[in-house]
Order: sequence, then C-alpha cells, then structure tokens
Amino acid sequence: MALAFDHRNWGDSEGTPRQQEDATAKVADLRSAVGFLAGRPEVDAESIAVAGGVPGRDLCRTTRRVRPRVKAVALIAAAYNNPTLIRERFGADNFDVLMGQFAQIAQQQSDTGEVVYWPAVNPEGMPAGNPGPEPFAYYGTERGARPGWENRCTALSVLQELTLDVDAYLPLVTAPLLIVHGRGDQAVPVADAVAAFAKVAGPKELLVLDVSNHIDLYDDDTYVLPAVDRTVSFFDGSL
Repeated sequence: MALAFDHRNWGDSEGTPRQQEDATAKVADLRSAVGFLAGRPEVDAESIAVAGGVPGRDLCRTTRRVRPRVKAVALIAAAYNNPTLIRERFGADNFDVLMGQFAQIAQQQSDTGEVVYWPAVNPEGMPAGNPGPEPFAYYGTERGARPGWENRCTALSVLQELTLDVDAYLPLVTAPLLIVHGRGDQAVPVADAVAAFAKVAGPKELLVLDVSNHIDLYDDDTYVLPAVDRTVSFFDGSL
C-alpha cells in the first residue's frame, strides 16, 4: 500500500492561507501520514518507508520524530536547505534586502489581514518561490500542469524556504537513507546532496545520475526508472 497526499494549504487538502509553505506543519502532516498508515489493518506497521522529492528536506526532519516507525527513507532530487549557504549564493546584500522585504510584508499582512502572494515560478527571477527558467520550464508549462495548479505562493512561503535549516537534523537521521541526485543539477547542486550524505550517521547509499538539470528526475524515464529501481531495491533490503 502506498499513500500520496497534498500537504495542508495545497491541492486537495484544506488549510489557509492557500499556497502557503509551512515547514513545521509539513512535519506534522508527514508524521500524521505515517500514523495513518501504521493504523491500517492491511499495512505492516513495522515495514513503513517514505520517499520524497524536493520536500525530502522535511522527511529528514520528520524521520527523527517518527523513528522507529519509519524504517527507510529515499530522497530523490531533494533540496537540503542551509540558510548560510543560501545567503552566500544570493549575495549577502541581496539576501539582507529580501529579509527587509519579508519584514515589510509581514507587517502589511498584520495591518490589513490580506495575504501577499508572489509567483510560484518566474522565469525572470525574483520575486518567486522558485526563480529562474528551469523551474518555470516544468511548473510554468504544460509539462508540469496539473488540475488546480496556480502559479502563486504566499510571499512568506519564500521566507520559510530561505531560512529553513536541514543541517541540524541530518546527523539525527538513523533510518537507512538513500539519496538520489543529478550530477548536473543546477537548482540544487550535487555538492549539496553529497554534503548532506556525509552528515548522516546511519546506514546510507548515494546514487548520482548523469542528469543535466533538476527537473528531468521528475518525469524523464531515462532517469526516473533507474531512480525508482534503486529505491525499490533499497527498500527491499531495508525493510
């Protein structure tokens, strides 16, 4: 049995404001999902594994809280948020300007009660949840179109993304962990995945595929099928 779900505030799930990233709430959602599966009569509660893509960072944070119910984790084309590294990549001055914008937005929302939205993807760059042409090539086109998809997210979602720190949780992940990443990933450089892999103390495996970007691991069978095969094999050996 497999369970896929939309986190609160997104898709078919309830919650407001809509299109709001909430890292703490997502951890609670994942924990509840594991609890739901563990309570199903057709599920072996001792053989639950979790797999995720970019939100895999939340799986790292969740795994520590639901261990020992989660027996294995696979992160495929995930992101490994580190605010210090993100600040360096934006440039310190640009990053500080953004933090000032978020402070103004938070005050505006407090004063007016109206939620401020930014594009979820923007090929021109900021402001956006995922700036640049590559995210837009998937989420902003028919390639990634899904019913109900809206190209928007709350502006304060971006603050969550830029300040979320996964590093502190990685050494605490003791469940067997598989990381699959693209060698040519420009959105999340493979060095981020390698660094995350090095911080994990438990049993672990790393598969680096010759992908030239981030999004091909979403839907290109040339890369998706090897990733799936390795994940299945990893779960079979870990559960």
